[in-house]
Amino acid sequence: MYNLTNPPKMFFFFILIFSTMISISSNSWFGCWIGLEINLLSFIPLISNSNNLFNSEASLKYFLTQSIASINFLFTIIMKMILMKNFQMNLFISIMINSSLLMKMGSTPFHFWFPNIIEGMSWLNSFILMTWQKIAPMILLSYYFNFNFILIVVIMNIIIGAISGLNQTSLRKIMAFSSINNLGWMIMALMISENLWMFYFTFYSFLISILCFLFSNLNMFYMNQLFINNMNFMIKTNMLINFLSLGGLPPFLGFFPKWIVINFMINNNLYFMTMIFTMMSLITLFFYIRITYSSLLFNYPKMKWLKMMIKNKSLYMMNLLSFTSLTGMIFSTFFYL
Repeated sequence: MYNLTNPPKMFFFFILIFSTMISISSNSWFGCWIGLEINLLSFIPLISNSNNLFNSEASLKYFLTQSIASINFLFTIIMKMILMKNFQMNLFISIMINSSLLMKMGSTPFHFWFPNIIEGMSWLNSFILMTWQKIAPMILLSYYFNFNFILIVVIMNIIIGAISGLNQTSLRKIMAFSSINNLGWMIMALMISENLWMFYFTFYSFLISILCFLFSNLNMFYMNQLFINNMNFMIKTNMLINFLSLGGLPPFLGFFPKWIVINFMINNNLYFMTMIFTMMSLITLFFYIRITYSSLLFNYPKMKWLKMMIKNKSLYMMNLLSFTSLTGMIFSTFFYL
């Protein structure tokens, strides 16, 4: 976590939060652009670390890609002001604005920077990039989107996020492609209703936070670390529960928001989309289970120099969060009914 005794980090962290608020509460496109720029300039100092070259490289890559998206966004809104005095839908303008916002959030077909940048980050920064940094672009996208273009993007997100995660060994890259896949679900929820998007986003953020907290505590970044280190059985069980929940398996909490999105899609006669969503969920479940399979089934002899030291408080917290993930489905159905 960010150290409270480090004022610059905390200062940039609060600016990161407030810049998103500026962007989503602005009543003009310029105000939205300014909010996005402040957000970019406050996140870079949080990523960069002079002692770690990977962090510095990630911050530079992030700056370049976000700058391109910002320039594209600014150019489009200026062109819109010059060419069209009245606020009418124009195909080219809407696709340009949508594309720059999709690039901001790391969506397909502009997703190539996203896994590479997450690969050079700490788990906390990865969590912020996968959750908080998506809020402003997604809300701006809901103001002005081209329906057919976004439908194609959603399908691409679902398919690429599921298939690209199959051949990864880095946990951060697997989480990045999982985030791209879930982004397809979130954009679909956003097209149905903003409340549904907030509902899905809250559940997704909760599940991602548990896994990032777990991997950060264990100091794990690659799949082979999961079975080389003999972990506590409860930690292995927590990992399995939360991965299955993130994949959307029925008894777990993560199934609930996906179930509601599928219900709305069926009500709107999007049967082909529903089939793609459910099929790709099976593929994501496969590579989630593959992560836990290695740590659960391979029994390595315990070696003293590889002994894991987990604080008891952290373990209790993990057990509590996993219990919520396991039994939350029961409570959530009461609210839905």
